[in-house]
Amino acid sequence: TQNIFTVLKLVAAVGLIVIGLTVAPGDQTAHGSMTGLPSPSGVGPITAAIGVALIPVLFSYGGWQQTNFVAEEMVRPERTLPRALILGVLGVVVVYVLANLAYVRQLGVTGLAGSMAPAADVMNRTVGRGGATFISAGIAFSTFGFLNLVILVTPRVYQTMARDGLFFRHVARLHPRYRTPAAAIMYQAAWAVILTLSGTYGQLLDYVVFGDWIFFGLCGVTVVVFRMRDGRAIEAGFRTPGYPWVPTLFVLAALYVVVSSILSNPRNALFGSGLMALGLPVFLYWRRAAGTGRRY
Repeated sequence: TQNIFTVLKLVAAVGLIVIGLTVAPGDQTAHGSMTGLPSPSGVGPITAAIGVALIPVLFSYGGWQQTNFVAEEMVRPERTLPRALILGVLGVVVVYVLANLAYVRQLGVTGLAGSMAPAADVMNRTVGRGGATFISAGIAFSTFGFLNLVILVTPRVYQTMARDGLFFRHVARLHPRYRTPAAAIMYQAAWAVILTLSGTYGQLLDYVVFGDWIFFGLCGVTVVVFRMRDGRAIEAGFRTPGYPWVPTLFVLAALYVVVSSILSNPRNALFGSGLMALGLPVFLYWRRAAGTGRRY
């Protein structure tokens, strides 16, 4: 199923890119204009503006981190996982950059900034309503594909937590026939419904990006810790190309995104921090229960 959704959304994306980059824009003056948007001046304001703009962009580029959740089920993950991550991220970058070039070519900077659905607007402008319907279907396939991905991999985290004694014991059990973490999937579905009803999409986006990049940065720090702890061992050591510059730059980038998220919307950052803080006493409780041998 995941492969089918991937192929369908790639077909839609390639169609959008080819049409957007080959069909001449209808109004060269309006669409090619680079004016009309307030531009920050000075290094500080420009840096802050870029950070704010990165918040939704990084979410759209996200998903690579969830590949790690199924490393336990891979054959030779030490080789397969890095290749999957590198090729997957590069593929997404190429497709997204080309799509944005198509947006700018057809809509212009001002038109793109004012569009709530740039892909549909580009297709509607170039090939009519049929094109807009085509790309809307592609977006729907992409959404279902992402949901399928989340359902496939994220419940494995809860299942592993339960197996380690950090969550309800029954969540560790797999379905007897399908070998899937059925209870974990149900918990995730219930929590997703609660989050959906809790606020707007923009608020949820800020919560997710803010929390994601805090832990991404912490994961970058752990690379240094692993290297210092057992880096001398050829087999056991955690080897990172470009060490220490690669993890250092990654941690600095994560810090930049988190600070930008706080500055752009302190209220949402505060709520995001509150959601994460709610998990701390729960974690401490389960860890203590696991240490005493009690399981629920």
